[in-house]
Formats: sequence, structure tokens, C-alpha cells
Amino acid sequence: MEFDLQWLLLALPGFFLLGWLASRVDLRQGRREERASPQAYFKGLNLLLNEQQDKAIDAFIEAAQADPDTSDLHFALGSLFRRRGEYERAIRVHEHLLARGDLSREGRERAQYALAQDFLKAGLLDRAESTFKALEGTAFASDARLALLNLHERSRDWRAAIEVGRQLEAAGTGSFSQRIAHYWCELAQEAAARGQDSEADRALAEARKAAPHAARPLVLQGQRLAQQGQPVQALQVWDELMVSQPRAFALVSQEYASSAKAAAQEEAARTKLEGVLRLVPSADVLKAINALENEEPLRRERWLAHLSHQPSLTAAQGLLRERVHSDVALSAGEIEQLQRALDNAAKPLQRYRCAGCGFESQHYFWQCPGCHGWDSYPPQRLDDQ
Repeated sequence: MEFDLQWLLLALPGFFLLGWLASRVDLRQGRREERASPQAYFKGLNLLLNEQQDKAIDAFIEAAQADPDTSDLHFALGSLFRRRGEYERAIRVHEHLLARGDLSREGRERAQYALAQDFLKAGLLDRAESTFKALEGTAFASDARLALLNLHERSRDWRAAIEVGRQLEAAGTGSFSQRIAHYWCELAQEAAARGQDSEADRALAEARKAAPHAARPLVLQGQRLAQQGQPVQALQVWDELMVSQPRAFALVSQEYASSAKAAAQEEAARTKLEGVLRLVPSADVLKAINALENEEPLRRERWLAHLSHQPSLTAAQGLLRERVHSDVALSAGEIEQLQRALDNAAKPLQRYRCAGCGFESQHYFWQCPGCHGWDSYPPQRLDDQ
């Protein structure tokens, strides 16, 4: 027994020495791995900044293999795959992350959101929708709802879009009343196309309720009334549009003139249209006014006055059309205004455009200032091509 104890006492320093050596070897190995992983990571980052995505992916894969527990490297890889359009590889990376049992809750939510983006980019809309919905109640809930809203718009699922828009408003993400009104208008037009007039009218009422001052519900409601042979009611709806959205009123100004004729309210309608024209100069509104005007000289005067403020081709065209239907030749003042309109319209076309990058200039360049290509400018201006 004494002999065994002596040997044990003699062996103890050796055990301590072996343990110390083993710990040093493990420590050095760990340090080498730590150095190798950041080096590969920074190498990949540098390649990515230099827009060498293929080499960057190889570097990140090397880093991920050296340290498979580092989730940030996997997220970087997944993002790179998605940007390159390699959606299947991005999906596999993020699904691998979700399968890990040691991933934190924040990391799992991040991986779920990234996976939903992968599905969306890959065109797997059903899987994207279910994955985005699974993020409800997480830190990515608002981003997921916004993505769902765009997804429903793409698939034209307007009722689902309305519901998501309401959820976003309730969460304080912002105001979505205008978009919700557009969704109801889309439903109204679909119902009208199917001949479901009551459903179309109800959808328009919901659109006006969602956004009382939005232009589109008033435009569509007035058009429906005019088509149903109710010009007086159509004028009343468009009068609201004229006051709340004078710029958007130009979209229905000529229909307004037609309804005024049908309702025998030409004089009152012309007075209102002239008020809009003073507030928002528009060739469409001017056309509507002239449609209610029987005197040709007055129509020409209006076009000439409009040309002096808005030298556009539409106004010039209107004046020339009046001349075609008249025996009175154009005056010097009218010709001068027409020349101004033509000069104004020709300016954008009197340029040279690079065939490589589209850079436009009034001057011809042998080397493009945009893409630095040589002989990339055709020697003709745009209006000669």
C-alpha cells in the first residue's frame, strides 16, 4: 500500500504537466480557428465591397464551414444568394438556420423573415404569405404586414389587402386610408364588370368612407351615374371633386361637359369650369369649356390665352384645330404663341443620347461623360433618329 502511494505522489506532477500541455494545445487550436474565421469573413466582406460576389460567396462558405455555429455568416450567405437570384440556395440556408436548436428567439424571427423574402423573390407566393403571417407578434410584424400588403396587391386579392391595411393603421404604422380606398375602387370596378351594380355601389361607398376626400371614388361614382343616365347626379358628385381635388378633376372635365349638355346646364357648368381653369391651368379643362362654347372667336381667344401661360403642344393643337374650322387666318400673335409652344416641345428632342447608358446632352461627345464609352453617341439628335 505504501508503494502504491509513493508512485501516486510521484505521478501527480506529471498529470498536472500533461493537463497543462493539453490546455495549451486546445487554446492555440482555438486561437488559430478564431483567426482563420475572421480572416475568411473579412476577405468575403472585402470581395463583396469590390462587387466580386462569386468570390465573396466562396469566402463566406469557407468561413461558415470553419465556424458552423456562427449564424451571422449564414445570414450573410443567404442574403448574397437572394441578391444573385439563387433563391433555392438562399431558402436552404435560412431553413437550415431555422432547424438549429441553439438559435435564439431573435435569430429565429430574423431567419423566418429572411425565408419569407426568399419565397417572395422566388415567386412562391403561397409559402411567402404563410411565412409572413407566422411573424405576427414578433419584432418583424410591421415589416411582414407591409410585405403582405404588396403581395396581396400583386395577386389582386383586394379584400385581404384591405384587412392588412387596417391592421397596419391600427398598429400605428402610418395612414393607409388612400390605399384602402383604391382597393375598394378595384372591387367596385370588378363588380361592375360582372354586372353586380349594387355590389359596385357598396364598394364605392366604402371607398368614400375610407378616404372621404380621395379623388378616385368620386371619379368612378360620377362615371357610373353618367352611364346610368343620371347626369344631374353625376354633376353633383363631380362638383365635390372640383372643390376637393381640382387637379384630379381634369380627368373627368370633358365628361363633365357632356353631362352638363345632357342636363341642360351648360352655362352653369362653363362658369364652374372657368373657375377651375383659373386655379389649375389645364388643356383638358379648356377643351371642356370650349365644348360648351358656341362662339368660335371666344374658343380661339381661350387657346391663345392658355398658350401665353402654358406653351404646350396640346394647346397649340387646339388652336390649329380651331383655325381649320374657321375662315379667319391666324394672326401674328397666334403664330408667335404657336412658335413658342413648338420651341418648348422641341427642346428635349434637340439632344444627343448615348447608346450605352442613355446620357443626354445638348452637345455632341466623342467620349460619353456618363459611361466613358468612345463613339457611343449617334451623330443624330433625338428628333432626327
